[in-house]
Amino acid sequence: MDAIKTFALVLVVGGVLALVYGGFSYTKDTQAAKIGPVELTVSETERVNVPMWVGVGTIVIGASIMLARR
Repeated sequence: MDAIKTFALVLVVGGVLALVYGGFSYTKDTQAAKIGPVELTVSETERVNVPMWVGVGTIVIGASIMLARR
């Protein structure tokens, strides 16, 4: 597989994952207080939503690149 076909496949797979999961979440640690040797940290879970049109558009672009390469 050449690089462009691999890139197109990654776009299609990423678009499908965006449609299936609808986004992703990550954990952000922040330091709330530090008093001497004692530290207080807070873990916050943030969610990033991926719009449906981004997933569909990514699939269409990836498929277009695959078909154009033939």
